Amino acid sequence: QDEIALGKARRIKPDAKVGDNVEMEVTPRNFGRIAAQTAKQAMMQRIRQVEKEMIYEEFKDRAGEIVSGTVRRFDRSDVILDLGKFEAVMPQRERVVVEDYNVGDRLRAYVVAVENGLRGPEIIVSRSHPNFVRRLFELEVSEIADGTVEIRGIAREAGYRTKIAVWSANEKVDPVGACVGMRGSRVKNIVRELNNEKVDIIRWSSDPKEFILEALKPAKVKNITFDPEKKSAQISVDEDQLSLAIGKKGQNARLTSRLTGWEINIDKDTSATTAVEQKVAQAAQTLASALPITEEQAVTLVKSGFTNLEGLHAADVQDLVDILGVDEAKAREIHDAVHKQDVTQEAGSAQRA
Repeated sequence: QDEIALGKARRIKPDAKVGDNVEMEVTPRNFGRIAAQTAKQAMMQRIRQVEKEMIYEEFKDRAGEIVSGTVRRFDRSDVILDLGKFEAVMPQRERVVVEDYNVGDRLRAYVVAVENGLRGPEIIVSRSHPNFVRRLFELEVSEIADGTVEIRGIAREAGYRTKIAVWSANEKVDPVGACVGMRGSRVKNIVRELNNEKVDIIRWSSDPKEFILEALKPAKVKNITFDPEKKSAQISVDEDQLSLAIGKKGQNARLTSRLTGWEINIDKDTSATTAVEQKVAQAAQTLASALPITEEQAVTLVKSGFTNLEGLHAADVQDLVDILGVDEAKAREIHDAVHKQDVTQEAGSAQRA
């Protein structure tokens, strides 16, 4: 143990007494350049470790929040954001495929997790996560922040379209209107942050039919049937609504399925077509039984607007040639048969009278 004179010790520690320990800076014996460098590296390593521990302690409870940062650099396909004192990583899987990022860009992102791995803590952020949209609505819509309006579900294909279902226990509150805002001001701010991603705000319902109908809007549904065991819904729409209901590359149907939890199958409604076909067949059968024509020729007449004998009375021989593609002799035979039917019907009416 090293000793020091009492007078010298009191210059360092005024109240020092004989037998006290006094700390002072000294250069250890045999402390060369290599030893000094090693000590410096050890201290720097410890400082970096303390910094990492500070990052973890500060951010470990901030998962689920939105942070703002500047694009500092790229690590392969990952985006490194400068958050001020710390850095965050936005992996490729958390990027929005239609967004381009450049060094210096200011971005807002959702903190997915703070991971304390082998390389130290990492702040993982995302712009494609559905909860990024959730948090934007919570920040923008006061009724969501105070609990008056609840977000019941979100389905998202980042960069293209998001469907969000909202509900309120207060019957006086319109949950959709609250999210849209005056003249769309609230939702416009969110859409702007999402780089014009389409956002559908839907009124949530515990009734699956009502919920699905809302989720598919603006498409108009003709009929819907459910298979509870498979949890699937078969939806029929008119032909002019089919592409709208399914959406581009099936997107509308796919997001509706994710949002509602039901497998959605959409097809063209054939009930109206079937009813028309039945009427055509009945009219054609009546004509074929009364005239010297085949059922196929009768269908041609009906589809040309001649649905009964009375209508055919207005057709001349040339009309029949043009419509049926028969020769003049056959057309005249049909024409005469039509008028003969008229005479027969008139005679029958006279006898009954």
